[in-house]
Amino acid sequence: MQRVVLVTGSSRGIGAATAIQLGKQGYSVCVNYVSSAIAANRVVTIIQSFGSKAIAIKADVSNENEVVQLFKKIDNSLGPLTHLVNNAGILLPQMLVSEMTAERINKVLTTNVTSYFLCSREAIKRMKKGGSFVNVSSAASRLGSPSEYVDYAASKGAIDTLTTGLSLEVASQNIRVNCVRPGFIYTGMHADGGEPDRIERVETSIPLQRGGKPEEVAAAIAWLLSDEASYVTGTFVDLAGGK
Repeated sequence: MQRVVLVTGSSRGIGAATAIQLGKQGYSVCVNYVSSAIAANRVVTIIQSFGSKAIAIKADVSNENEVVQLFKKIDNSLGPLTHLVNNAGILLPQMLVSEMTAERINKVLTTNVTSYFLCSREAIKRMKKGGSFVNVSSAASRLGSPSEYVDYAASKGAIDTLTTGLSLEVASQNIRVNCVRPGFIYTGMHADGGEPDRIERVETSIPLQRGGKPEEVAAAIAWLLSDEASYVTGTFVDLAGGK
């Protein structure tokens, strides 16, 4: 059976590294993006260079109608989905909770949490013979990100709970749901938070004394998706240098 995977938010960072890693392993890959078609198509080109199928589809995965259309396009172009990486998310500029507006909080929660629920729902409908999910959470769900982005950390705490609950809900359908919790990874997301060099500031507090690479997270995601992890579900893999 052909392995077909959707990686949400995969035009850059951990998502792009994961899409490329899975393409290298022979998956047919849907590269989902919301703004940069150029970056998404660059990822597609790399995957195709391995001889694997890949398509780029623009969709805001926090929007229910766009998610439904996204999955229909995957059905028509690649076939039934067998694997899902819920990765799309946003990080807004560092801010104290005492200064946050409802608009900001709701934007973070809708983008980072609702999208995972919607994509999971549509994936489950298609996994009649089983499948595998990996949710991308964050070490922030454990650490809280005080004085930086508690809203982001809270959204990732919700993803941890989703992982636990959904893994139990669909286990009898031979669908596995696992989670990675990266932290201090060199991606453009830190610039979104207003501090591009954040890792350099905090790396001395990381036991391994360095930031991580997106490819290191991608390797863990690929293993959790694979048949090598066929007896693993409801499990969390922390990739935060020991933090």
